Amino acid sequence: MTGKMKEQDRIPVSKVQRAAKFIRTGARVGGNYMKHYAKKVMDPSLSKEDLHRNNATDIYNSLSELKGSALKVAQMMAMDKNMLPRAYQDKFVMAQYSAPPLSYPLVVKTFKKYFDAAPESLFDTFTPSAVNAASMGQVHRATKDGRTFAVKIQYPGVAGSVSSDLKLVRPFALRLLNMSERELDHYMEEVEDRLLEETDYELEVRRSKEISEACSHIPDLSFPKYYEHLSSPGIITMDWMQGQHIREWLGTSPTQEERNRIGQAMWDFYHHQVHVLRQVHADPHPGNFIIQESTRLAVIDFGCVKVIPEDFYQGYFSLIKKDLLIRDDELNRIFYDLEFVSEKDSDTEKTYFINVFKEMISLLGKPFHADRFDFADDGYFQQIFSLGERISNDSMFKKSKQARGSRHGLYINRTYFGLYTLLNQLQAHVSTTKPAWLREA
Repeated sequence: MTGKMKEQDRIPVSKVQRAAKFIRTGARVGGNYMKHYAKKVMDPSLSKEDLHRNNATDIYNSLSELKGSALKVAQMMAMDKNMLPRAYQDKFVMAQYSAPPLSYPLVVKTFKKYFDAAPESLFDTFTPSAVNAASMGQVHRATKDGRTFAVKIQYPGVAGSVSSDLKLVRPFALRLLNMSERELDHYMEEVEDRLLEETDYELEVRRSKEISEACSHIPDLSFPKYYEHLSSPGIITMDWMQGQHIREWLGTSPTQEERNRIGQAMWDFYHHQVHVLRQVHADPHPGNFIIQESTRLAVIDFGCVKVIPEDFYQGYFSLIKKDLLIRDDELNRIFYDLEFVSEKDSDTEKTYFINVFKEMISLLGKPFHADRFDFADDGYFQQIFSLGERISNDSMFKKSKQARGSRHGLYINRTYFGLYTLLNQLQAHVSTTKPAWLREA
């Protein structure tokens, strides 16, 4: 709930205002570094924990006031446990659940822009305070004619500031992610495309209806109904899905059978999207799911959807064939096609990166190599984190002048990493269904 949080009565909207906010934040971060190194002169054993904590607080506070794509990028980075120091993860993960909400006068202003009417004119009741506020918008609860609705309102200025915000966030991303500018630019175009789509609420309603209808046959899944006459380019009205977020539900000590049931619904949902629909809900963080009393999984947000190109799909999922690791000719061709390895690489680099990606694929493909997988195995996840940390600190990766991997892999990797992480939180044992062409390979 966000009603107790301090509300914002304005958001910097113009490029100049937003740039000024970034500059002030950059100055604070620079000051934090100066203080840290001054202290380190006196105490050479001083760790960077306080530095990370102070920087994370300053950056998050700034981004949460600006909202929009910059805060969304912070949320994305927090999902990857190898990407950021713990202090940043802990702070940025708040964007998944709660950011400072907009004040009611700004909400009314948004309604008048799209409907030429205040919320009270359209609904019988409407909560003045948001019940949830995240990176791109906030949710209010409303009622009309005996039905209860979730009304999602996009923050002012979000749609028009995606491109400029991503340019402003680049210096922070370069420093935090330890990436080269070439690597960052390789992926930023993909991030920008998805974020621009995420600000298109009419597109979101169409995709929400399309995917929820296509997945309606999957057991233990629920989807809200969407109301186009009460929606607009900046407002979405859908059914209110009663239940608990995953974290709250786990606090009720569900049985292993119930955990498995929710985990299976989640796996089946993603399986059908990826392998049948070739488009996927690419934002699998806990805030986008509700667990209902009947032990059903409700999916409540389709803002971020990745359409999967057919040639990328064939190459990417061929990598999880159990026997592929011994067929070097096919494996190497796929590595080149998916841009893991480049003709510009030296022979030493080619050998190194082929071996590294073999190791990575073997580990990440494990759930697909069994009929049933125990996502409660924390040791498996520790192997993933340890491999990621080892690779990111390897001098070969740091010196590489090439971005590694197709831009299309960014959101697919993110989707599976998020799915695995959610299943681990659920401590679920899941039947890992696979498409026929992978089962027979």
